[in-house]
Amino acid sequence: MAREFKRSSRVASQMQKELAIILQQGIKDPRIGFITVNEVELSKDLSAAKVFITALGADEQGQKDNLKLLNDAAPYIRSEVGKRMRLRSVPYIKFHYDTSFENGMRVSELLAQFPTVSDAEEGEN
Repeated sequence: MAREFKRSSRVASQMQKELAIILQQGIKDPRIGFITVNEVELSKDLSAAKVFITALGADEQGQKDNLKLLNDAAPYIRSEVGKRMRLRSVPYIKFHYDTSFENGMRVSELLAQFPTVSDAEEGEN
């Protein structure tokens, strides 16, 4: 019988939770803004993790600064993940900025500019 979830997806889900806690409570650098961990993608062998983040209220330069600071702190963050999770080997962590939220807001704004079918029907009556 096949497993319902792959191990890598279960580990990625737990790692996302732990990273959120570490970034919220464990990182004391005031230069890092309010970071949200959107997704963690693990390689099949669990040796590397891509962590997709967003920074609340950060402009483009702020996003770049946050990514640089987080990637510089990745070894420390990796060691904290290792203390919190029971894994044989802790994945190497690389942070990436997730633009999906901004893209979704942009699409929403574009769609709001066009009248809907119900608006057109009301204009006919």
